[in-house]
Amino acid sequence: MATGKINVSVENIFPLIKKFLYSDHEIFLRELISNATDATLKLKHLTSIGEASVEYGNPVIEVKADKDKQTLHIIDQGIGMTKEEVEKYINEVAFSGAEEFLEKYKDSAKDSGIIGHFGLGFYSAFMVANKVEIITKSYKDEPAAHWICEGTTDFSLEEADKTERGTEIILHINDDEKEFLEDNRISELLTKYNKFMPIPIKFGTKEKELPKAEDAPEDEEAKKVTVDNIINNPEPAWTKQPTDLEEEDYKNFYRELYPMQFEEPLFHIHLNVDYPFNLTGILYFPKLSNDMAMQKDKIQLYQNQVFVTDNVEGIVPEFLTMLKGVIDSPDIPLNVSRSYLQADGAVKKISSYITRKVADKLKSLFNNNREDFEKKWDDIKVVIEYGMLTEDKFFEKAQKFTLYPTVDGEYFTYEELEEKIKDNQTDKDGKMVILYASNKDEQHSYISAAKEKGYQVLLLDTPIVPHLIQKLESSKENISFVRVDSDHVDNLIKKDEDKTSKLSEEEQEKLKADFEKVVPKEKYTVQLEAMDSNAAPLIITQPEFMRRMKEMQQTGGGGMFGMGNMPEMYNLVVNTNNDLISSLVGKEEAEQERIIKQSLDLARLSQNLLKGEELTNFVKRSFEMIK
Repeated sequence: MATGKINVSVENIFPLIKKFLYSDHEIFLRELISNATDATLKLKHLTSIGEASVEYGNPVIEVKADKDKQTLHIIDQGIGMTKEEVEKYINEVAFSGAEEFLEKYKDSAKDSGIIGHFGLGFYSAFMVANKVEIITKSYKDEPAAHWICEGTTDFSLEEADKTERGTEIILHINDDEKEFLEDNRISELLTKYNKFMPIPIKFGTKEKELPKAEDAPEDEEAKKVTVDNIINNPEPAWTKQPTDLEEEDYKNFYRELYPMQFEEPLFHIHLNVDYPFNLTGILYFPKLSNDMAMQKDKIQLYQNQVFVTDNVEGIVPEFLTMLKGVIDSPDIPLNVSRSYLQADGAVKKISSYITRKVADKLKSLFNNNREDFEKKWDDIKVVIEYGMLTEDKFFEKAQKFTLYPTVDGEYFTYEELEEKIKDNQTDKDGKMVILYASNKDEQHSYISAAKEKGYQVLLLDTPIVPHLIQKLESSKENISFVRVDSDHVDNLIKKDEDKTSKLSEEEQEKLKADFEKVVPKEKYTVQLEAMDSNAAPLIITQPEFMRRMKEMQQTGGGGMFGMGNMPEMYNLVVNTNNDLISSLVGKEEAEQERIIKQSLDLARLSQNLLKGEELTNFVKRSFEMIK
């Protein structure tokens, strides 16, 4: 029997591992199963190149819990270790066996799927165990070895009587970590981290019904057999070639990833690249609402089929974090616990590739079936608009498939829209004005007035519209986006047409003063305009610039400092050519005030600005007027 000291440069390595190396104790199982997978895949590779003259067979990794003995066992049928290899790979902390193996067989083992990089994964066992045993037998014709350590730098190593190839790790679980002996907890962790590992993982057994014979009576009970409970899918869809998958395969995999999601995805994007980096995966476009904050962290990051995290910021461009699916890459650099990403050039290339791939897929969908693309627009527009806002390369590509819907349900690309409106919606200064609404119902009267002029009105209703139109205005020449309720219709697109007022300048000045006596100055600016006589007597508008800056400030970024907290300000546009307004001239002060108040409240009601006590008083006053 040999005894000795584990070769580490820091005496208290175990407290460091327990406290700092891994942020979450539960990942110990992921690390140990990753090691078992590596050992199995190494054996597969060596047998495939004729260097190991043993039968590979159909190996499984088994996890067993013994509550009575308070032990957890992880058993593999992989390459195993000799006594000398235990000395080298276990006692010399941070020397990675997987790294050495890959270096030795770097040409033939390129695609072997070996996971380990760090050499410290095994020691995560001491986060939950006060004693760890390794019983291992190499594929080489050498005696088995038995290693024992109780969480200090002391260990024992002796021969063992194990006759079957492979390794068994035995964890003697701490009293305060007994949760990891519970079947439900173990199943939860295996499902979370190892659901798609490339080697079958067995945890207990289960009952399986055998199919009935065709001539069996209907009331005959189905026979059951006991089978291994394999908790993982070793060949998930993303590991296969797109040509080997049907549409139904992609949908089935989506259900496997999100068993509680009942809506089907709109479409998928299969990622598959091996140069200049390795990346596979499947991204799904789900139906999305305008609430972006509630929809992130649905993409799962794997490294060689080992789950790492569902926070993929930095790898996936931010605008695509609202999608769902899987990304798997051995080229994404992780820190020692595989839990956090480190930004570097490879990650930036991967992010650029994903952006390009998504843009190409969207363009293909648009070109191949525009009608279907238009039907899906409301469910995907928030992703596309966010991408246009945040990624310049995507912004350029998106010009070919981004749609601009009108309030009447027509869809135009920007090029089509420009051709449609440039003649009628170019103002006297040569600027093309693109009118839009954010809410068809609330802005109905303004939309109607614009349509009567023959104007097209877009429906742009996502939270990031103020930011997006700001970017569109700065990237394109001589255009301006104007919301339909930002001014009265004659001022939305100013032409060389001056309307004459029915009222003299003196009458207008007096009328303005009369309105300012009644209208709250802190909220409304009175503005007299000569409009069509059949236009409304009073119109409430919100200036485009002020409203847009305020909205941009409220939704984060852009805008002007402090504007997000400013009170709402409106223009009260008084139509001096409307008969009701001109009739106010010369009326008694009390009657004039009554009509102004009632007209103002009607205008506010049309903009959903009349609420609470003011609405109650308006309704009461209206009933009194019709008695």
